[in-house]
Amino acid sequence: MTTLPERQLAVTHWLLGAAEDQNLARRQWDDQGGIALLACGGILAAVRIPAHLVWAVAKTDQLERVDAFLRQWFDGGAVFMDLHAQLYYALVPGTTAWRWNDRDFPGVECLRSDNYFGVPSIRLTEPQGRAYWCRPMESPGDLCLVDEVEELVRDGRAARAEGGSR
Repeated sequence: MTTLPERQLAVTHWLLGAAEDQNLARRQWDDQGGIALLACGGILAAVRIPAHLVWAVAKTDQLERVDAFLRQWFDGGAVFMDLHAQLYYALVPGTTAWRWNDRDFPGVECLRSDNYFGVPSIRLTEPQGRAYWCRPMESPGDLCLVDEVEELVRDGRAARAEGGSR
């Protein structure tokens, strides 16, 4: 049986594979608010989704309920939220080919090569501070299925069009 601290350590080491400077990323997670700058396009990419789309599908903006919804929605994978910017980040494989543009899904963007983003320490799992994992990575490389992310975004757009905006 693997303990939570052991899983978190393994996930942290895996995420460090996306850091240009692993020592700096460790310090940022430990000392500087728990957010480290990681590069997209190698081992991971991220689909950035405005919170209002996620909340429309979840039918709530209460973060604990949204977190429970996301744990049910995704069959594995990891999602964190930037509380200040009100953006969700669904982690996907670095080779993801996102075929949608801003006209299809306003505000949604797939961060790939030549993009960086602030990723919270894996220990931040409560909605406080700058960002937190609302669907923590359970094991190294536990990424969302692109089809599930796309379905979430499409359903969010449809829910908002039907007047379900939050």
